[in-house]
Amino acid sequence: MKLTRNMERWSPVIVLLAALVLWQVIVTGFGIAEYIFPSPWQIAQQFVEFKAPLFEAAWKTFWVTMLGFGISIVVGVMLGFLIGSSRLAYTALYPLMVGFNAVPKAAIVPILVVWFGIGLGPGILTAFLISFFPITVNIATGLATLEPELEDVLRVLGARRWDVLIKVGLPRSLPYFYASLKVAITLAFVGTVLAEMTAGDSGIGYLMQSASSQQRMPLAFAGLVLISAMAMAMYELFSYIEKHTTGWAHRGSQGH
Repeated sequence: MKLTRNMERWSPVIVLLAALVLWQVIVTGFGIAEYIFPSPWQIAQQFVEFKAPLFEAAWKTFWVTMLGFGISIVVGVMLGFLIGSSRLAYTALYPLMVGFNAVPKAAIVPILVVWFGIGLGPGILTAFLISFFPITVNIATGLATLEPELEDVLRVLGARRWDVLIKVGLPRSLPYFYASLKVAITLAFVGTVLAEMTAGDSGIGYLMQSASSQQRMPLAFAGLVLISAMAMAMYELFSYIEKHTTGWAHRGSQGH
């Protein structure tokens, strides 16, 4: 049992190392030029050489993403509560939100540039627009799928509709909420980088765009690695919080 747990714990690291070794062997063995497909070693060298501008750009991208993501949490929870608690609101708003979510966010960025100019505004808004939908849908789903039998029992005991939603519906929606956060945070980083590449003057996206235009692919890949690392770190943070606040919803995993 202990061996199995250790294997599960270290399996992501082992798979990552194996992928990096295979990547290095393929690039070296086939003599692929770095401006086409750089090796992990070449990317690591760029990290060492340009660590200051890379981490400065990463910090800018991180807090812009967090601003947009914070707005998406507030708006997503409010809309999710409205849609999930009212059948009329669900019928009226949900199809419109699905249609809006289907619009490519790359097509919205130029409009945001016209409205807010080049800089932080498009990045924050794109991160928000691309990440609030999963939060809204999951909160609404958690509230809308509340068992009718449970609601009937609570009504018989004297609970009002508001009491059922606040004291039962919202706690029951927490696992859905944390699941949406883990999806939304990765999308938020995508939105920020997209805006930075299209209409930014700083950040990882702007750095990657500049590096690509100069055919400095190892530096561009270094930016990709930083974005992935930040998204994975935030994903793990929400997983940790979820595990320690909604253990009651994961009884089957307590023995693992």
